Amino acid sequence: MKCPFCSHLETQVIETRVSEDGAVMRRRRRCASCDKRFTTYERPEVPFPTIVKKNGKRVEFDHVKLLASMKLALRKRPVCIELVDCAVDRIEEKLLNLGVREVFSTRIGELVMSELKKLDQVAYVRFASVYRSFKDIDEFKTLVDEVRS
Repeated sequence: MKCPFCSHLETQVIETRVSEDGAVMRRRRRCASCDKRFTTYERPEVPFPTIVKKNGKRVEFDHVKLLASMKLALRKRPVCIELVDCAVDRIEEKLLNLGVREVFSTRIGELVMSELKKLDQVAYVRFASVYRSFKDIDEFKTLVDEVRS
C-alpha cells in the first residue's frame, strides 16, 4: 500500500479490526519511510443499485458522496467518525438488501435522515431542511417540533 504522505510503497499493518457487523476491515498502517500512520478500509465490492435522481438521470452509487453528505450535516457536531462509518454501512446494507437494480434518490435521502436522527438531532434537522427544500420557516418549525417530541 502506497503511503499517502510520502508515496513510499512499503507500509506495515500495525493493527487490524473488523467492524461491528463484520462487513468492513479496518487496518492501521505505518510507513516504513516517513513513519507516519494512516488507516485503510477494506469492504467487499458488490453491485449497488443504480440511483435514479429526481430529474430522471441515472448515476452509480457513490460511497464517498454518501459519507461526505453525512459528514457535512454532522460538521462541528460531537459525533465520532466510527459512528458515522457504521451508519453509512447500515445504509449500504439496506440498499443491498432491497434486491433491486435501481433505487430512487429520495429513498436514500430517507435512509440518511433516519440514521442522522439516531446520531444527532441537529445534524438531522440540517440535512432534512436542505433535503426537503423548506419553503418557509413554518416547515422548519414543524420539523424541529417533531424532533423535540
